Amino acid sequence: MDLGEPVALPEFKLPEPLVLPRPVLEVPHVELPSYKPLVIPPEGLRPPAGVESDSPPKDTPTPAPPPPPPIKPAEIRYIEIPATDIEIPLPTNEILATAGSTAVVSVAAGLAATSIFKKLVSVMKPVIKKVCTKFLKEPKETS
Repeated sequence: MDLGEPVALPEFKLPEPLVLPRPVLEVPHVELPSYKPLVIPPEGLRPPAGVESDSPPKDTPTPAPPPPPPIKPAEIRYIEIPATDIEIPLPTNEILATAGSTAVVSVAAGLAATSIFKKLVSVMKPVIKKVCTKFLKEPKETS
């Protein structure tokens, strides 16, 4: 093995790069939206003292009556939180009893199903093991 000789590397000739024209980028232009504001004076607007208006004076309109309070259903009770103006709706006793009994029944059914499933698994596990070993050990008959 001679270490004095230089290693001969292969030479590759690369093609000349393509000459591309310089891109021309236009300056972006934005058209801002515009609108003509619509000025509507309020109904009760009167000219300042000492200025005469072009139109005859109108009677000042009477203020509109306040809207009626919202109608509250009879089957819902409301509890007011002390020191605030917040009212919290509460359903009637019948609705609460129905929701509570439904929750109790569903939880009891889930717990019962879980315990029954665990018992079935503990009983069926040895039976399934015996059946599997019996089928795996029997030789198959060939004719």
